Amino acid sequence: MNKTIGTVLLILFLGVGNVYANDVTTVKAKDDDISENLDLKAVASIFAESKDIEDFEKKLNDPETQISNLDLNEDGEVDYLRVMETSKGDTHLVTIQAVIGEDQFQDVATIDVEKKGKDQTQIQVVGDVYMYGPGYIIEPVYVHPPVIYLFFWGAFYRPWHSPFYWGHYPPYYRPWRPYPSYRYRKNVNIHINVNNSYRYTSVRKSKTSIELNRKQRRNDLGAKHPNRSFNKRNKKVNNQQGIGRNKKTTRLAVQNAPKSTGKKVQKDWKPTYKKSGNKSTVNKNISAPSGKITTKPAARKPENTMKSNQKDRKQHIGRPSPNRSSNRPNRRPRQ
Repeated sequence: MNKTIGTVLLILFLGVGNVYANDVTTVKAKDDDISENLDLKAVASIFAESKDIEDFEKKLNDPETQISNLDLNEDGEVDYLRVMETSKGDTHLVTIQAVIGEDQFQDVATIDVEKKGKDQTQIQVVGDVYMYGPGYIIEPVYVHPPVIYLFFWGAFYRPWHSPFYWGHYPPYYRPWRPYPSYRYRKNVNIHINVNNSYRYTSVRKSKTSIELNRKQRRNDLGAKHPNRSFNKRNKKVNNQQGIGRNKKTTRLAVQNAPKSTGKKVQKDWKPTYKKSGNKSTVNKNISAPSGKITTKPAARKPENTMKSNQKDRKQHIGRPSPNRSSNRPNRRPRQ
């Protein structure tokens, strides 16, 4: 009998457990877009501060600064970024490629460097269309002439082709795990030179750079996963700049949203006042429907005349009053 009752209780317990288990809903947060894991303003900053392209590649992959947060092959480690450079006349094309596998590379961004006149150099940092969407271009305006100009226009210029590839990296490099995008943005901001300005444009000015890029572009990730392109990932914006605008608008809307006290306000609401000395103060714990506190002074109550008369009597104790007659009998002076 006891065994039967125990079996029934066990069945009931398991049934209730299944009901609660079916009630549990797991919500998975949506990840930020992959294009937010390499800030092109930071790329433009360290490019100007590099002495040559080899130094630029080292800065891109420095484990201490962690300029990049890209993990395109999703192996749990930030991808090594190699830099390839080619030129034609007064135009140099600097290409940043992620090393994602054995003989597999993905263009991330290019830097167009073109000499205009004797003392003018035009630079545009162009996000790859697969990564950042079409027409995502940053034009940095440097407050000081970049150090790297001496490399391009000096007498000892030599093109740089990165010798590194999958499994073969420089001694200083050690891979690190990618951060969440919000943490990466906080980290990379300190590497953006705020003295420079960074203008967004959708027009690529160098036709020679476009020609050079078309010949040597690597799109191995895009060819393998065409549905992961920026336009497939983001239906409502044209390029990465649109994501930034949407986030800024959302952030401002949250900051400016009125804060609710959680209390219902009656239609006949009136402010409550507390008397402090001779001044009336508003009870600030009560919120008005408009979100503002009405500071209209409270009406004074009529003074109590009885209390006032008692106060006057206390002040005149011990002082004879000419208008007040004495109760003592009159005595004649002795003769």
